[in-house]
Parts: sequence; structure tokens; C-alpha cells
Amino acid sequence: MTDNLVFRMQHLALEVVDMERSIEFYRSFLDMKLSERHPAGEVEAIPVELCFMRLGSVHHDLVLVHNPVKSYEPRPETPSADRVGPPSFHHFAFECKDRAAWLTMLNKAEDLGLKIVRGPVVHSPWDPRGDGSWGENESFYVLDPDNHRIEIFCEMANIDSDGTYVNARGERIENARAEEV
Repeated sequence: MTDNLVFRMQHLALEVVDMERSIEFYRSFLDMKLSERHPAGEVEAIPVELCFMRLGSVHHDLVLVHNPVKSYEPRPETPSADRVGPPSFHHFAFECKDRAAWLTMLNKAEDLGLKIVRGPVVHSPWDPRGDGSWGENESFYVLDPDNHRIEIFCEMANIDSDGTYVNARGERIENARAEEV
């Protein structure tokens, strides 16, 4: 096996309709902090407003982007299989350090009155609590103010060097193997 030169996805730039509303959502739900905010055109090559938000000490984990000259259509709350439109993304995810933190986030979502659009769910075809989907993790999904779907999860499986899945309890799932090792 070779070492990957690229080893982690670090941030997402997310287009939003209302910057103030989005900043407040990510601050109140995920406790994100504002690193920097820049108006559209501050740098000639960047005609959009940018807001850099962080979870910890890294400059940014999420970039909020707003184009002041664009007319936005509402993003549907529930994607439809027969809806016509350009490709988009389905969701993005934030990992909790453990199940206790995940349960705290679940309670926080409920306390904030956020609609949980899926879950809580155990993504697993092997765990007796599982829903038959994949990843070997526990999740719930909420929508941000622009109906971007956000997954909050914990205890994602690791892939051992031989391709075997290893769950959060350190147990090998011998019949679960990664397609590529």
C-alpha cells in the first residue's frame, strides 16, 4: 500500500442565500466560530461574499459563500427522484468525538427545534440495530436554513490493512470488506 499524498477532506464551501441567517445557524447548532468575513469584490478575482467558520483552531472548516447578484431558488427540503435540475450534493457531515457527544448534539438539535429529516439511525447491514445501509456509524440528519442536509455522526468504522471493517468497539466484521485495499 502507498501513502496517499492527499489524506483528508478539510473543508467545504457552501453557497447560502442569507449570510446572517446561515452564520447564526452554524454558530448556534455547531458552535462554530467566525474566523474572517469578506465582502464581495474585496479581492477583484472573488466576486462573492465569503465567511470562514471553524470548529477548533484550524482557520476554517466551512466557508459560507453568497453571491449578491445571483437570484436564488429555494432548495427543496426533500429531494425528488423526478425533479429536473443540475447535479448537486446530497449532504455533508460532521463527526462527533464519541457517542456521548453525538447524543448531546441530538438533544441540541431537538432543543433548537431543528427538524430531524432522517434518524437517529445506525448505518449498518451487520449491526442488529442497523438499517441495512453502510458505514457502520450512528447518524442523524438536519437541514440548515437553505435546506442543505447535514449529517451528524459518531463511531464510523475503520478499514483494517487487509480491508476488513473494524467497528467503533474494535471488533472486526469478517464478512465486511472494503472494495479496495
